Amino acid sequence: MTNFLDAYSIQYWLESCPQGYLEQTEFGHEAGQKEPDALLSDPLLREQAIRVTCQLVSGERAALAASSGLINAAPDEASKRFLATQTLDEARHVEIFTQRLYDLGVKKDELESVLADKTNPNLAQFAEILLEKVDKKDFVSGVVGQNIVLEGMAFTVFEMLEASNKALNPKFAKILSGTIADERRHVGFGENRIGALISQHPEKKPEVEAMQRDMSYFMLATFADQFRNPEMREEIKASREKAGEEQQASWQGAKLGDMEPEELENLLADTVLGEFKQRLSRVGIDYQTPARP
Repeated sequence: MTNFLDAYSIQYWLESCPQGYLEQTEFGHEAGQKEPDALLSDPLLREQAIRVTCQLVSGERAALAASSGLINAAPDEASKRFLATQTLDEARHVEIFTQRLYDLGVKKDELESVLADKTNPNLAQFAEILLEKVDKKDFVSGVVGQNIVLEGMAFTVFEMLEASNKALNPKFAKILSGTIADERRHVGFGENRIGALISQHPEKKPEVEAMQRDMSYFMLATFADQFRNPEMREEIKASREKAGEEQQASWQGAKLGDMEPEELENLLADTVLGEFKQRLSRVGIDYQTPARP
């Protein structure tokens, strides 16, 4: 059984990640896997895939900046080593989702302009709150924002996307499964490390709780913009027609193919916020309910 400190080690990371679930993969998927022709040949579905993947790239760029920035703020060597492995994880996520944009037809010299055009401004605000704490070398706030809020959001979003794509797009689903495994480890570090630090620094609780509330609001605003976009209804309709009834996905006990965009938004938001509440409670932080956009 792996003990608390061994789980932070480089050796544990090597055995579980690059020598484990990522072995014999390329850019996170099995060799030779491609984006489905049905997606690439449909302008509406391809545009949807590009827009979703732009959010993933932008979120992972924020995670990369945060995890790397927290290394020198960490109060102990074990945390520094874990954050070094997390930094490489996040760099891998940036790379694999960027490669997916290229696979979807985005030209390399257009990458930054496409990201600037399609990244939701609320997601940028979400990241800005976190990176402000990191820039100040506020380790407690930074780890809560990064490893509980951002990673907790990513974990749930990736789970929903994996369920939606398992039958229709095995390549993307495989990429997501490895990313979920990484996020599970990152969230575990956040819970294990912050519980002790919050008990040592109870004066940090109000600041951390305010940050969680503000980040949660911009997360919900990002979801709202995505699911309430007028194009989303048409994209969902087109995706369901391509899938057929026999390939409709289920997640969290719900049949996703039967849900309207607003219902999907509420399911995702309620699942993420419920997870936040449980994780924060375990580390001694009082969950703050955000305003609903």
